Amino acid sequence: MAVWKISEDVFYVGVNDTTLDLFESQYRIPDGVTYNSYVIKDSKIAVMDTVDNRATDAWFDNLEEAFGGKAPDYLVVSHLEPDHAGNIRKFLVKYPETVVVANAKTVAMLPQFFELDTEELSILEVKEGDTLKLGRHTLHFVMAPMVHWPEVMVEYDEADKILFSADGFGRFGALSQSCTYDAAGKAQDVLEHEWTGEARRYFINIVGKYGANVQGLLKKAAVLDIEKIAPLHGPVLTGGLEYFLDKYAKWSSYQPEEKGVVVAYSSIHGNTKYVAEHFASILKGQGEENVAVFDLARADMAQAVADSFRYDALVLAGITYDGGLMPCMEDFLYHLKMKNFQNRYAAVIENGSWGPVSGRLMKSYLENMKNITICEDMVTIRSVMKKADGQALEKLAEKVIKRS
Repeated sequence: MAVWKISEDVFYVGVNDTTLDLFESQYRIPDGVTYNSYVIKDSKIAVMDTVDNRATDAWFDNLEEAFGGKAPDYLVVSHLEPDHAGNIRKFLVKYPETVVVANAKTVAMLPQFFELDTEELSILEVKEGDTLKLGRHTLHFVMAPMVHWPEVMVEYDEADKILFSADGFGRFGALSQSCTYDAAGKAQDVLEHEWTGEARRYFINIVGKYGANVQGLLKKAAVLDIEKIAPLHGPVLTGGLEYFLDKYAKWSSYQPEEKGVVVAYSSIHGNTKYVAEHFASILKGQGEENVAVFDLARADMAQAVADSFRYDALVLAGITYDGGLMPCMEDFLYHLKMKNFQNRYAAVIENGSWGPVSGRLMKSYLENMKNITICEDMVTIRSVMKKADGQALEKLAEKVIKRS
């Protein structure tokens, strides 16, 4: 996959990266990721963002193909994060006549990332509501601070009704893994099920802390006539945009997408693992359709966090470890807190051979989160599950099923 058309004169020039194992050095990406960049060819040529240094050569090859022998007039910088802005300096060395289009915060931050004298650069500084006419295409600039950096802005092309959405609406996965192509290599409409899982995992873990800011951007976008969304990661979204917009509205307002239960556990010798899996089977037996079980010592933490936001109920099954929580449970709860976990039902199961405190500690985390309904009943296991414990788990499952 190289260059393909989004519209008659808007080109995708991004690059797949299937060699990176951890996005932001922490999130597993078994299907890789894309660094998206776009070219608008009009009376003036605009390049929409650069790519990560890992993809420099392939990106410049794509640019040359898209330019068709012409030189770019503008480089629009939506977001300074290195996976999108890593090639700004190299681009300006190769195309020194290019005008950098950026907002004041971006201009101020540029010298932090590159040995650049902004006084010597040709810079068009833009603000909320400004426009840039390229010919048939006119770009409208919309500020999107803290989605998810303070300098972020998005651009709307009124000619082809494309929203260049920066990190908004992005997802993990190389494009070959996340959309289909016609014979010319042009991406077809993205199927909802192909987008949702990795888009959710991306949003909750990358952007999720800033839900209020995303809500603000969605309100601004609501007045625009958008037919395509071109993010900086993942496929270009075309057709059925209501589905994608609805997901973002739910995720950014911290509302559950559907009814279901995440059972997240920590276990050293397998006893609490048995309890958690047994409890999950009770839930299923009592009619709970969606039950996701995570061994926090082994599971993809980003997936456990994402599913906790997906469903409306969370059950923690944790051991007492050195007078506290097992590190993987503490890490999970820390991630939930950092991403503003809220508006959920929760229940607690603790295990300890002597002096169990994990239940109290897990509850204390939950109590410091917004609008969490914590089940008053807590099951305490002493080392291994016994018949009486099984009965207590049955009763707790009834409470969880009813969210009472």
